[in-house]
Amino acid sequence: MKDLSGKNMIVLLSGGLDSMVCAGLAREAGCRIVALTVDYNQRHRVELESAARIAKAVGAAEHIVLPLDLRRFGGSALTADIDVPKADVGGDVPVTYVPARNLIFLSLTLGLAEARQAKDIVIGVNALDYSGYPDCRPDFIAGFEKLAALATRDGDKGVEFKIHAPLQYMSKADIAKEAARLGLDAGMSWSCYDPTPDGKHCGECDSCYLRSKGYAEAGLPDPTVYAVKPRI
Repeated sequence: MKDLSGKNMIVLLSGGLDSMVCAGLAREAGCRIVALTVDYNQRHRVELESAARIAKAVGAAEHIVLPLDLRRFGGSALTADIDVPKADVGGDVPVTYVPARNLIFLSLTLGLAEARQAKDIVIGVNALDYSGYPDCRPDFIAGFEKLAALATRDGDKGVEFKIHAPLQYMSKADIAKEAARLGLDAGMSWSCYDPTPDGKHCGECDSCYLRSKGYAEAGLPDPTVYAVKPRI
């Protein structure tokens, strides 16, 4: 990410490893970080605690936790009483996909960007080691940038919003290495879709699998506490 010293950067901060690295990159670029965490009434509430720790660690000037009850919509293992699949990496879009989540979340970051007079937004989408979610694809990010110019007052005035997706083509191993390079404690982040009652990563969902595999391929120690060691 280029030098953006002193500029407001809206960081979509879920509490996961990818969003943590994005926040670290925003800090490295010299941005004034405005972090937005959407409390969408997801089942894995522990990631909200992770987001708070990360926001503090990167020195966010502002951290907004915005309630939005997507359980009213359902349609996902993260927002409805649907079992989280285990050992189900690859194939069709999995049931952990939350309908239009990144479209909804980026719309919220865009509104916040206008309110804070910011032109830059960063999101931790990834098109390689991701679970097949359509709202992580490069075409989606490019399309949203065009939409931002059409849908806002600032866009109408010629402001060019930039949606930064610095992890777009990184493997999970690359992302783990980037967290280490940035001096971030990856143990602060949360990836698991199905936490155990005692607060551990389950070690069996696809998100745990991808996280563990990434650390193994990076040759770095995995700081994650798993209930079951992922099979990689």
